[in-house]
Amino acid sequence: MTRLVEFAEARKVFHASLLQSTLTINSLGVVSNADSSNTTSKAIAKGIADLLKAETIGERIAGQTSGNQFEAICAAFVQETFLKLNHLRPGAWDVHQVTGRNRLEIARYEQYAHLIALDRAAKNDAELAAALGSDYTITPDIVVARDTEDDSALNTSVLLVDGSVATLASLRKKNGGRPLLHASISCKWTIRSDRAQNARSEALNLVRNRKGRLPHVMVVTAEPTPSRLASIALGTGDIDCVYHFALYELQETVMALGMDDAADLLAVMVNGNRLKDISDLPLDLAV
Repeated sequence: MTRLVEFAEARKVFHASLLQSTLTINSLGVVSNADSSNTTSKAIAKGIADLLKAETIGERIAGQTSGNQFEAICAAFVQETFLKLNHLRPGAWDVHQVTGRNRLEIARYEQYAHLIALDRAAKNDAELAAALGSDYTITPDIVVARDTEDDSALNTSVLLVDGSVATLASLRKKNGGRPLLHASISCKWTIRSDRAQNARSEALNLVRNRKGRLPHVMVVTAEPTPSRLASIALGTGDIDCVYHFALYELQETVMALGMDDAADLLAVMVNGNRLKDISDLPLDLAV
């Protein structure tokens, strides 16, 4: 009997969910994640959709709506996959989509809790508010957080801590800290120049404004065009990696269309560990 490969099945469910809601083809044959004014984008998006067996027909839904749906489906995929890796990454984990666009959502977590005081100060000082701008506000699309641990859990196998040591450790619940932000995941249904810049700005804000360990900073996208993927994937220092919703299908499509330059650009990103498939994301979270 063939064994069920959990992540392969989760990937299929992920794509099926998109096909039922967000990844549609309109009456002109344009796929919803394609740029309708770009021939290359339309051709690649159609090739990917055909490989994923897109059967839904519908007009492109509003960007905000498609973005929200994409975030929810990505969050469900991360929940389904990463939470099965507890044997590799033990802990009390929470994975959820951020809704409501609370600009201080990030302050719920230990590394960024100080931003509440900063925001309070800015509200009471116009000059400080002007100097700070919005550089300290960060709103992830999906967060992965780890709760703090009771001493009983820390001392399960052997007595590791008591009142004399580890009195400032963030992981220890007794020290009164907030949950730890493990990952901030930004979801971009498509990538235009402004969206690429927004993702980089959010990532740099996470780097600059933290106290403590930097969380994983990841981007998931359904952008079909390699050149636009490169605008966000190439380079280091801000984003861990970009994860494509259907990298294998993208690579197959580009080869089938004879787009050698695009295939070479994809190879640069993939071989340079700057672009991976959505199925790689949960294991990277376990690092």
